[in-house]
Amino acid sequence: MRATSRLSLALAVLLVCLPAVGPVFGRDLPDFTRLVAENGPAVVNISTKQSSSIAQRLQQYSIPNLPEGSPLEDLFRRFFDEEGPIPEDDLQSRSLGSGFIVSGNGYVLTNSHVVEGAEEIIVRTSDRREFVAKLIGTDKRSDIALLKVEAEGLPTARIGSGKDLQVGEWVLAIGSPFGFESSATAGIVSAKGRSLPSENYVPFIQTDVAINPGNSGGPLFNLDGEVVGVNSQIYSRTGGFMGLSFAIPIEVAMDVVEQLKTKGRVSRGWLGVLIQDVTRELAESFGMPQPRGALVAQVLPDSPAAVAGLQPGDVILSYNGRDVPTSSSLPPLVGATPVGESAGLVVLRRGERIELTIKIQELPEDDQLAAEPGPTDKPEANRLGVVVRDLTPEMRRQFEIEPGGVLIESVDQGPAASAGLSAGDVILMLDNQPVGNLADFERILGAIEPGRATAVLVQRGDTRMFYALKLPKS
Repeated sequence: MRATSRLSLALAVLLVCLPAVGPVFGRDLPDFTRLVAENGPAVVNISTKQSSSIAQRLQQYSIPNLPEGSPLEDLFRRFFDEEGPIPEDDLQSRSLGSGFIVSGNGYVLTNSHVVEGAEEIIVRTSDRREFVAKLIGTDKRSDIALLKVEAEGLPTARIGSGKDLQVGEWVLAIGSPFGFESSATAGIVSAKGRSLPSENYVPFIQTDVAINPGNSGGPLFNLDGEVVGVNSQIYSRTGGFMGLSFAIPIEVAMDVVEQLKTKGRVSRGWLGVLIQDVTRELAESFGMPQPRGALVAQVLPDSPAAVAGLQPGDVILSYNGRDVPTSSSLPPLVGATPVGESAGLVVLRRGERIELTIKIQELPEDDQLAAEPGPTDKPEANRLGVVVRDLTPEMRRQFEIEPGGVLIESVDQGPAASAGLSAGDVILMLDNQPVGNLADFERILGAIEPGRATAVLVQRGDTRMFYALKLPKS
């Protein structure tokens, strides 16, 4: 009897516990139905018409000679109509994208690439109303465009904050993938502050939300129904969704919107430096315990950085009190700084921390950080495995090389070759010291202890880059 009662008691306890298991897991899965119902009306479909010159171009060609009865004959006759010109309507392209209403009087936010080159922009709401939109302005650097439709009392999206997002948090996208309007997809935040090669001034939100062509410009919501980002790009090897989606933080987008509304253009802060990441080898050469910060490879003449005294080889560790963990985290911070304001920098220079104050100027329209092109010519060898020579005055004038530097004439096997240096590179700094001429180079190189890692600043073509070299121990 005792064994039976114990078994009965255990079964009773188990039965009491089991019903609780389902709700525990259920509570962790969000219900998006209310969120979609409340916010879907603020999301719009965007289509554009772009007149093409293809019609005019095709008229100068004729149908090629094809075998009688060829299946290609009808296809070519479709494009090379012998009875008259091709109807213009047939040669207008329509791009499909998404957007969302940010004010009841008709302001609509979308991506710049959705409306690029459009002659007519059509905004369609979820209740099937259509409006011809006016383009207020675009900003290609952030991929944001602002439209205006003539309407009042439109449903609007609530604006939230991308800064408060946590990695792993649920998010929802609503848009028109492949033209399927009002489609909702959900996922989580995969990462924050992502930098993409084409957009240096946007710290993207990375998600695994299913985003496809047509979602561009649509909103990314948090579980409170607030817009935290603007869906902009996907990473794909097929053209379709592969689990990597990127959204513009809503703070960046709304700052652009406000500037487009008030000024019709967007201005950004500018330092005037060319930067790169600090690798493990470079960190070792700079005496840093671990890689971090943005390494200054070049300071542009007459730029805010030049005026403030920033130098090549400086490692920017913080900007206006905010840490700079990687080089990609610096441009968004600088770009968001109002033009004319001063910013504080903490910089590591030759192992010593220094503080600089820099007055931010406006990023030039032509954002090409032009550096002086490098030469090619020839003379003597060393511990790095390179043959270097002084630059002649004629070479400096011809290639616009500023004073200093030595030319790498040839590269043999050794530390330089292992690091990726090549003939035609100009060495501007070695071991955090400027190289004025061949004598400077030999003096600095001779003082570097065997087996120690050191950094070398090289100009190659239109760019400057630090490389980490490790001299052999013997």
